[in-house]
Amino acid sequence: MAIFARWFAVAGVQGGFDASVRLLRHGTTTIDDFLHYPARQLEPSAAPFRFRERAAGRALPEIVDVVAIGPSRLADVLESSGTIAFLVIEDDVIVDERYVRGHTAESPSQYFSVTKSITSALVGAALDDGLLRSVDQPVVDLVPEFAGGALAGVTLAHLLAMTSGIDYGENDNSFGLHVFFNYTSDTERMMLAFRMDGEPGAEFRYESGDVGLLPLVLSRALAPETLAAYAQRRLWTPLGMEHEGIWSLDREGGLEKAWCCLAGTARDLAKFGRLFLARGAWDGERILSEAWIERSLERGGVDDAVWPADFATAGFRNYAALWWLLSEDEGDVLAQGKDGQLLYVNPTRNTIVVRLGRSTGDLRTSQWVSLFRGVSRGAD
Repeated sequence: MAIFARWFAVAGVQGGFDASVRLLRHGTTTIDDFLHYPARQLEPSAAPFRFRERAAGRALPEIVDVVAIGPSRLADVLESSGTIAFLVIEDDVIVDERYVRGHTAESPSQYFSVTKSITSALVGAALDDGLLRSVDQPVVDLVPEFAGGALAGVTLAHLLAMTSGIDYGENDNSFGLHVFFNYTSDTERMMLAFRMDGEPGAEFRYESGDVGLLPLVLSRALAPETLAAYAQRRLWTPLGMEHEGIWSLDREGGLEKAWCCLAGTARDLAKFGRLFLARGAWDGERILSEAWIERSLERGGVDDAVWPADFATAGFRNYAALWWLLSEDEGDVLAQGKDGQLLYVNPTRNTIVVRLGRSTGDLRTSQWVSLFRGVSRGAD
């Protein structure tokens, strides 16, 4: 009983008692979380964009090479890893599309941290629109409650690169800040209480709290428009989304959970990849400035020593504006979320791969990347 008493005491301080109630009611986070929480809806476009269907005889090879495993049947890899959606698009043509475990092309799924990369695009849009001054703008400019406090030196660039120095801790410790941040109904209260344990810009640490600050900043810059309404106007409608998007909030009328909780379909997620392949353009229309695309993919020079071994094996070399950067030769990039929500973009091959799942199975990130590279080279 003592451990439960301690847990509830910490919950009350860090995330509000509602956080503990939500966790007990819904359990650990899953791709179906959008069913449980308040949300803002993003409506399908009245003029949807649709990728072309594959030509007869054009398909992926049956056998793919996966690093540290070797030649493997693609169908077996997808089946054993908990995959629910797998989509490969080359030159705007759907080369391969598979849905399993009751999932369909119309089924929404929470993108988890792939949402971070979409939030990055919205920061770029706000910069293009003059709603934000620059990535070097201090957070305190838009959230004056931080004035004179611990976060006074943190800029938008620090949040985008995850170098803010806030004392957050990205882990599943039941008494940790990250768990309460996912479940609280008052993210603003929690963020205003953030403390520092490092200098802004000094060190990369993957922390959802950095991205959690962005909807607070953007909500002040966009007011009275909500972040979801802005996403509808600047991305969802112009990109011709075919299906509804669902952006979970901390509470009714509250803030969008920008680090985790946009839900949508595999095909609509692929359109974000297409936007980056076209360097911010969309069928002749400019959606994001090319300067922002370049900034999004700019290698910041963070020492390779900070990367986990698995990332080094995959060829990860940096994290830039909420995208993982892969090979400099290929120019490929990855948006990655919990349980293997993955958006892979390869401009050299003009290929997009979306993989959604309920788990990653036994595959590490490096192995998924090797599989994606293999299928981007193997379509015929």
